[in-house]
Amino acid sequence: MSVDTLPGSTPDPARRERTQRYVQHVMGMPVSLAMRGRHAADRHGRQAWADALASLRATDRLFSTYRPDSFLSTMIRGEKGTGQLPAAVAEVFALGHRAERESGGAFAIRRPGPTGEIVLDPDGVVKGWAVERAADHLLALDATDFCLSAGGDMTCRTLDPDAAPWRIGIENPFDTRTLIAVVPVHTGAVATSGTAHRGNHLVDARTGEPPACVASVTVIADTLTWADIDATAAYAMGEHAADWLATRPGRSYLVVWADGATSRAATAVDR
Repeated sequence: MSVDTLPGSTPDPARRERTQRYVQHVMGMPVSLAMRGRHAADRHGRQAWADALASLRATDRLFSTYRPDSFLSTMIRGEKGTGQLPAAVAEVFALGHRAERESGGAFAIRRPGPTGEIVLDPDGVVKGWAVERAADHLLALDATDFCLSAGGDMTCRTLDPDAAPWRIGIENPFDTRTLIAVVPVHTGAVATSGTAHRGNHLVDARTGEPPACVASVTVIADTLTWADIDATAAYAMGEHAADWLATRPGRSYLVVWADGATSRAATAVDR
Protein backbone atom coordinates (compact mmCIF):
# COMPACT_ATOMS: atom_id res chain seq x y z
CA MET A 1 0.00 0.00 0.00
CA SER A 2 0.99 3.61 -0.45
CA VAL A 3 -0.19 6.83 1.13
CA ASP A 4 -0.86 10.08 -0.70
CA THR A 5 0.63 12.74 1.56
CA LEU A 6 -1.62 15.34 -0.04
CA PRO A 7 -5.14 14.22 0.83
CA GLY A 8 -7.95 15.45 -1.34
CA SER A 9 -8.43 15.86 -5.04
CA THR A 10 -7.02 19.37 -5.42
CA PRO A 11 -3.25 19.79 -4.93
CA ASP A 12 -2.35 22.53 -2.44
CA PRO A 13 1.30 23.71 -2.72
CA ALA A 14 1.22 25.22 0.77
CA ARG A 15 -0.04 21.98 2.25
CA ARG A 16 2.65 20.10 0.36
CA GLU A 17 5.29 22.14 2.21
CA ARG A 18 3.73 21.36 5.58
CA THR A 19 3.70 17.60 4.99
CA GLN A 20 6.84 15.94 6.32
CA ARG A 21 8.07 12.42 5.55
CA TYR A 22 10.35 10.18 7.60
CA VAL A 23 11.59 6.71 6.61
CA GLN A 24 13.61 4.01 8.41
CA HIS A 25 14.13 0.27 8.05
CA VAL A 26 13.02 -1.51 11.23
CA MET A 27 11.87 -5.07 12.02
CA GLY A 28 13.06 -6.14 8.57
CA MET A 29 10.67 -3.81 6.72
CA PRO A 30 10.40 -0.18 5.61
CA VAL A 31 8.65 2.03 8.15
CA SER A 32 7.49 5.45 6.99
CA LEU A 33 5.70 8.37 8.54
CA ALA A 34 3.83 11.23 6.90
CA MET A 35 2.92 14.12 9.19
CA ARG A 36 1.18 17.44 8.65
CA GLY A 37 0.33 20.18 11.09
CA ARG A 38 1.95 21.93 14.03
CA HIS A 39 4.69 19.42 14.89
CA ALA A 40 5.28 17.81 11.50
CA ALA A 41 8.81 19.17 11.16
CA ASP A 42 9.81 20.42 14.62
CA ARG A 43 11.71 18.77 17.46
CA HIS A 44 8.54 17.43 19.05
CA GLY A 45 7.58 15.64 15.86
CA ARG A 46 11.10 14.30 15.38
CA GLN A 47 11.18 13.05 18.98
CA ALA A 48 7.81 11.31 18.56
CA TRP A 49 9.17 9.62 15.42
CA ALA A 50 12.31 8.54 17.30
CA ASP A 51 10.18 7.17 20.14
CA ALA A 52 7.96 5.29 17.67
CA LEU A 53 11.05 3.67 16.14
CA ALA A 54 12.38 2.77 19.59
CA SER A 55 9.06 1.07 20.33
CA LEU A 56 9.32 -0.98 17.13
CA ARG A 57 12.91 -1.96 17.93
CA ALA A 58 11.83 -3.12 21.39
CA THR A 59 9.14 -5.26 19.75
CA ASP A 60 11.77 -6.73 17.44
CA ARG A 61 13.89 -7.72 20.43
CA LEU A 62 10.92 -9.65 21.78
CA PHE A 63 9.41 -11.25 18.68
CA SER A 64 11.94 -11.50 15.87
CA THR A 65 12.43 -15.01 14.54
CA TYR A 66 15.58 -13.83 12.75
CA ARG A 67 17.38 -12.76 15.93
CA PRO A 68 18.68 -15.69 17.99
CA ASP A 69 18.64 -13.46 21.08
CA SER A 70 14.96 -12.46 20.84
CA PHE A 71 12.60 -13.70 23.53
CA LEU A 72 10.54 -15.60 20.96
CA SER A 73 13.62 -17.36 19.54
CA THR A 74 14.72 -18.48 23.00
CA MET A 75 11.17 -19.64 23.71
CA ILE A 76 11.03 -21.66 20.49
CA ARG A 77 14.34 -23.29 21.45
CA GLY A 78 12.80 -24.27 24.78
CA GLU A 79 15.05 -22.02 26.84
CA LYS A 80 12.09 -20.07 28.26
CA GLY A 81 8.66 -21.35 29.25
CA THR A 82 5.19 -19.85 29.35
CA GLY A 83 5.66 -18.97 33.02
CA GLN A 84 8.27 -16.37 32.06
CA LEU A 85 6.25 -14.32 29.57
CA PRO A 86 6.80 -10.56 29.52
CA ALA A 87 3.54 -8.60 29.59
CA ALA A 88 3.81 -7.66 25.90
CA VAL A 89 4.27 -11.29 24.86
CA ALA A 90 1.34 -12.40 26.99
CA GLU A 91 -0.79 -9.69 25.35
CA VAL A 92 0.13 -10.82 21.84
CA PHE A 93 -0.54 -14.46 22.68
CA ALA A 94 -3.94 -13.53 24.17
CA LEU A 95 -4.83 -11.63 20.98
CA GLY A 96 -3.77 -14.66 18.95
CA HIS A 97 -5.95 -17.02 20.98
CA ARG A 98 -8.93 -14.66 20.66
CA ALA A 99 -8.40 -14.43 16.90
CA GLU A 100 -8.26 -18.23 16.69
CA ARG A 101 -11.63 -18.52 18.42
CA GLU A 102 -13.25 -15.80 16.33
CA SER A 103 -11.93 -17.20 13.05
CA GLY A 104 -12.95 -20.77 13.78
CA GLY A 105 -9.29 -21.81 13.85
CA ALA A 106 -8.27 -20.46 10.44
CA PHE A 107 -5.97 -17.99 12.21
CA ALA A 108 -3.68 -19.35 14.92
CA ILE A 109 -0.29 -18.48 16.37
CA ARG A 110 0.43 -22.21 16.68
CA ARG A 111 -0.14 -23.95 13.38
CA PRO A 112 1.14 -26.86 11.27
CA GLY A 113 4.55 -26.22 9.70
CA PRO A 114 5.85 -27.41 6.32
CA THR A 115 6.45 -30.95 7.57
CA GLY A 116 3.38 -31.15 9.78
CA GLU A 117 5.08 -30.13 13.03
CA ILE A 118 3.36 -27.45 15.14
CA VAL A 119 5.20 -24.14 14.95
CA LEU A 120 4.82 -21.02 17.10
CA ASP A 121 4.35 -18.03 14.80
CA PRO A 122 2.65 -14.89 16.23
CA ASP A 123 3.66 -12.77 13.24
CA GLY A 124 0.02 -12.41 12.18
CA VAL A 125 -0.57 -10.40 15.35
CA VAL A 126 2.77 -8.72 15.95
CA LYS A 127 3.11 -6.27 13.07
CA GLY A 128 -0.22 -4.48 13.37
CA TRP A 129 -0.06 -4.56 17.17
CA ALA A 130 3.50 -3.18 17.17
CA VAL A 131 2.76 -0.32 14.79
CA GLU A 132 -0.34 0.63 16.74
CA ARG A 133 1.72 0.76 19.96
CA ALA A 134 4.39 2.82 18.21
CA ALA A 135 1.73 5.28 17.03
CA ASP A 136 0.88 6.09 20.66
CA HIS A 137 3.88 8.45 20.61
CA LEU A 138 2.41 10.30 17.64
CA LEU A 139 -1.04 10.49 19.21
CA ALA A 140 0.48 12.66 21.94
CA LEU A 141 1.28 15.42 19.42
CA ASP A 142 -1.31 18.19 19.43
CA ALA A 143 -2.64 19.72 16.20
CA THR A 144 -0.74 17.14 14.12
CA ASP A 145 -2.12 14.59 11.67
CA PHE A 146 -0.12 11.51 10.74
CA CYS A 147 -0.08 8.30 8.77
CA LEU A 148 2.36 5.67 10.06
CA SER A 149 3.08 2.75 7.74
CA ALA A 150 5.07 -0.44 8.22
CA GLY A 151 5.43 -2.95 5.45
CA GLY A 152 2.41 -1.41 3.75
CA ASP A 153 0.00 -1.57 6.70
CA MET A 154 -0.85 1.77 8.26
CA THR A 155 -2.63 3.69 10.95
CA CYS A 156 -3.77 7.27 10.35
CA ARG A 157 -5.12 10.22 12.31
CA THR A 158 -6.90 13.32 11.05
CA LEU A 159 -7.97 15.71 13.80
CA ASP A 160 -10.32 17.90 11.76
CA PRO A 161 -13.33 15.79 10.72
CA ASP A 162 -13.97 18.20 7.85
CA ALA A 163 -10.46 17.86 6.45
CA ALA A 164 -9.79 15.75 3.37
CA PRO A 165 -8.78 12.16 4.22
CA TRP A 166 -5.51 10.43 3.69
CA ARG A 167 -5.77 8.44 0.48
CA ILE A 168 -4.32 4.95 0.76
CA GLY A 169 -3.43 3.16 -2.45
CA ILE A 170 -4.05 -0.60 -2.51
CA GLU A 171 -1.65 -2.54 -4.71
CA ASN A 172 -2.89 -4.72 -7.50
CA PRO A 173 -1.77 -8.20 -6.36
CA PHE A 174 -1.22 -9.22 -9.99
CA ASP A 175 0.94 -6.16 -10.80
CA THR A 176 2.28 -4.38 -7.72
CA ARG A 177 3.38 -1.42 -9.84
CA THR A 178 -0.28 -0.45 -10.16
CA LEU A 179 -3.18 0.22 -7.78
CA ILE A 180 -6.42 -1.72 -7.74
CA ALA A 181 -8.23 0.72 -5.42
CA VAL A 182 -7.85 3.79 -3.23
CA VAL A 183 -9.06 3.90 0.38
CA PRO A 184 -9.87 7.32 1.89
CA VAL A 185 -9.11 7.29 5.63
CA HIS A 186 -9.52 10.10 8.13
CA THR A 187 -8.73 8.24 11.33
CA GLY A 188 -8.36 4.48 11.26
CA ALA A 189 -6.21 1.67 9.95
CA VAL A 190 -5.68 -0.29 6.74
CA ALA A 191 -3.97 -3.68 6.42
CA THR A 192 -3.49 -5.99 3.45
CA SER A 193 -2.60 -9.68 3.46
CA GLY A 194 -1.43 -11.44 0.34
CA THR A 195 1.42 -13.28 -1.32
CA ALA A 196 2.59 -10.77 -3.93
CA HIS A 197 5.76 -9.87 -2.01
CA ARG A 198 6.51 -12.87 0.21
CA GLY A 199 5.11 -15.86 -1.64
CA ASN A 200 2.84 -18.50 -0.09
CA HIS A 201 3.59 -17.71 3.57
CA LEU A 202 -0.10 -17.48 4.58
CA VAL A 203 -1.86 -20.72 5.43
CA ASP A 204 -5.12 -21.96 6.90
CA ALA A 205 -4.01 -22.98 10.40
CA ARG A 206 -6.54 -25.81 10.37
CA THR A 207 -4.82 -27.54 7.47
CA GLY A 208 -1.40 -25.93 7.12
CA GLU A 209 -2.18 -25.31 3.45
CA PRO A 210 -2.29 -21.95 1.62
CA PRO A 211 -5.69 -21.05 0.15
CA ALA A 212 -5.79 -21.17 -3.63
CA CYS A 213 -8.66 -18.85 -4.50
CA VAL A 214 -7.59 -15.56 -2.88
CA ALA A 215 -5.04 -13.05 -4.22
CA SER A 216 -5.23 -10.42 -1.44
CA VAL A 217 -7.43 -9.16 1.38
CA THR A 218 -7.51 -5.56 2.59
CA VAL A 219 -9.32 -4.63 5.81
CA ILE A 220 -10.16 -1.16 7.08
CA ALA A 221 -10.86 -0.94 10.83
CA ASP A 222 -10.58 1.35 13.82
CA THR A 223 -7.35 -0.30 15.00
CA LEU A 224 -4.40 -1.65 13.07
CA THR A 225 -4.13 -4.62 15.41
CA TRP A 226 -7.50 -5.95 14.28
CA ALA A 227 -7.25 -4.76 10.68
CA ASP A 228 -4.06 -6.83 10.36
CA ILE A 229 -5.42 -9.87 12.20
CA ASP A 230 -8.67 -9.90 10.26
CA ALA A 231 -6.95 -9.48 6.90
CA THR A 232 -4.73 -12.48 7.67
CA ALA A 233 -7.59 -14.56 9.05
CA ALA A 234 -9.85 -13.79 6.09
CA TYR A 235 -7.09 -14.66 3.63
CA ALA A 236 -6.59 -17.99 5.40
CA MET A 237 -10.32 -18.73 4.99
CA GLY A 238 -10.02 -18.75 1.23
CA GLU A 239 -13.42 -18.87 -0.43
CA HIS A 240 -15.14 -17.80 2.80
CA ALA A 241 -13.05 -14.62 3.21
CA ALA A 242 -15.68 -12.07 2.23
CA ASP A 243 -18.53 -13.86 3.98
CA TRP A 244 -16.61 -13.88 7.26
CA LEU A 245 -15.52 -10.25 6.97
CA ALA A 246 -19.13 -9.23 6.44
CA THR A 247 -19.85 -10.50 9.97
CA ARG A 248 -17.06 -8.45 11.57
CA PRO A 249 -18.39 -5.27 13.24
CA GLY A 250 -16.89 -1.97 12.10
CA ARG A 251 -14.87 -3.51 9.27
CA SER A 252 -14.77 -2.56 5.60
CA TYR A 253 -12.86 -4.71 3.15
CA LEU A 254 -11.65 -5.46 -0.33
CA VAL A 255 -11.09 -9.09 -1.31
CA VAL A 256 -9.31 -9.71 -4.60
CA TRP A 257 -9.90 -13.26 -5.82
CA ALA A 258 -7.42 -15.34 -7.78
CA ASP A 259 -9.47 -14.90 -10.95
CA GLY A 260 -9.32 -11.09 -10.65
CA ALA A 261 -12.87 -10.59 -9.36
CA THR A 262 -13.41 -8.51 -6.23
CA SER A 263 -15.73 -8.41 -3.23
CA ARG A 264 -15.91 -5.20 -1.26
CA ALA A 265 -17.63 -3.11 1.37
CA ALA A 266 -18.15 -0.25 -1.06
CA THR A 267 -18.58 2.53 1.48
CA ALA A 268 -14.86 2.65 2.23
CA VAL A 269 -13.17 1.51 -0.96
CA ASP A 270 -13.06 3.58 -4.17
CA ARG A 271 -12.02 2.10 -7.46
